[in-house]
Amino acid sequence: MTELSKGQSRRGARAAKRALRAAPIAHEDRAVRPGMQGGKFHPLNPDDIAKVHEAVLTALETIGLSQATPSCIETVTKAGGTFRDGRLLFPRALVEDTIANCAKNIVLYGQDPKHDIEISESKVYFGTAGAAVHIADIEGNEYRESQLKDLYDIGRLVDTLDNIHYFQRCLVPRDIPDPMDMDINTCYAAISATTKHVGTSWVEPSHVEKSLEMLHIIAGGEKQWRARPFVSMSNCFVVPPMRFAEDSCHCMETAVRGGMPVLLLAAGQAGATSPAALAGSVVQEVAEVLAGLVWVNLMVPKHPAIFGTWPFVSDLRTGAMSGGSGEQAVLMAACGQMGRYYGLPTGIAAGMADAKFPDAQSGYEKAYTNTLAAHSGANLIYESAGMHASLLGCCYESYVIDNDMLGAINRTVRGIEVNEETLSLQAMKDVCVDGPSHYLGHEQTLSLMQKEYIYPNVGDRTSPKEWAEVGKPDLIKTARNTVDSVLASHYPSHIPDAIDQTIREKFNVLLPREQMQKTLGDTA
Repeated sequence: MTELSKGQSRRGARAAKRALRAAPIAHEDRAVRPGMQGGKFHPLNPDDIAKVHEAVLTALETIGLSQATPSCIETVTKAGGTFRDGRLLFPRALVEDTIANCAKNIVLYGQDPKHDIEISESKVYFGTAGAAVHIADIEGNEYRESQLKDLYDIGRLVDTLDNIHYFQRCLVPRDIPDPMDMDINTCYAAISATTKHVGTSWVEPSHVEKSLEMLHIIAGGEKQWRARPFVSMSNCFVVPPMRFAEDSCHCMETAVRGGMPVLLLAAGQAGATSPAALAGSVVQEVAEVLAGLVWVNLMVPKHPAIFGTWPFVSDLRTGAMSGGSGEQAVLMAACGQMGRYYGLPTGIAAGMADAKFPDAQSGYEKAYTNTLAAHSGANLIYESAGMHASLLGCCYESYVIDNDMLGAINRTVRGIEVNEETLSLQAMKDVCVDGPSHYLGHEQTLSLMQKEYIYPNVGDRTSPKEWAEVGKPDLIKTARNTVDSVLASHYPSHIPDAIDQTIREKFNVLLPREQMQKTLGDTA
């Protein structure tokens, strides 16, 4: 073969690969997709798990929880619990029966069925969450207060990001002082911004009731809502250590009886509101969440409930939360492992960088916390994208950057498939014996380009020479361009105008209709 024909062959192979890379690929053939099987990382060995479980049962039976509501006390004591000296005690038989009989496989529905999340075994999904009070403003190099419009815009952005599988409220709209208005508008903005499953929170049961009215309208009626509830409640029903939170408990009761899935959250902070010993922190959070699981299942057997053990870490020198620490990573992974031990739908948190902006610190903190969480066997990884300053701030550009990171992490979750075809003996024979001594144009290479490999959207893989030739692109600026492009063009319209108008007539919707059609200041 001449040098010219060799060059033409190489160019032809490159062109073929580019064409294949650009071609659409079926969802089931993608290198990564929602619900890859995790569970390969085990910070706790089998003996450790048994010891934690036994300590959990002992804590629930002998320490119990204080400040239980009258309805909780009545429900649990009728089932065999004991209320003594102000504390509600849970016998181990009741706890073990609940674990054995509660819902194990659940679905978190999207408004669009293509976004339904089927939770079973160790399937892994990444999502957002948080209650940030600031936006990390890259262009201004400052933190500013978060607003309702930010929640809607971030939801629109997440709606376009393939590796973020659900949208839980990530910030608190600081421009809405009234709690009722805040709760209803938070829910409305989130469900208007995306057809993915939405999670949010409420502070009063009456706010939940009003929001359910709104959700019934969007679903087409209460029956339709109960068949496919596309919003779940994130509920901190306990105030660690080992105390119920009265208002949150009332909200949870309203949600459960209204057919809304609940994320049962216990979020003690190691060394402050949970034991400084990491094992003890796991024990306390597991015990608190199992107490909630017992109560929920006594109210409505097999109600969709997520085992949400979220032990946080303090920097014990200052008392400040450290969401990006190594201790945080291993704590959450241990809780994910406990969820798999019980076989429960499990949600933990990761990606809560201490870094204030997307920089090197942010990258390594998010990467190892999300990676260990994904491999722990937890089903839902909350707060996996966009969060900074240990949940005090969120950043538009980080959602785009973190989407690339989560895709790569999900590829590590998928692992390596070993079978007769992937062992590649025929391909080796084709290339080494009969062929060109490289695999660049081989049929196997071309067929696996998108099925076996994932590619970053904003991450740079060019050579230094190519990088210089295209103007030395900067990751954050590239992400900013993506944000600008999405926010200028992507306006979800899945809620018909007539239904939106009905909602606006019944509820105090504060997000102007024009902002849902054209962002203020946009000249497009």
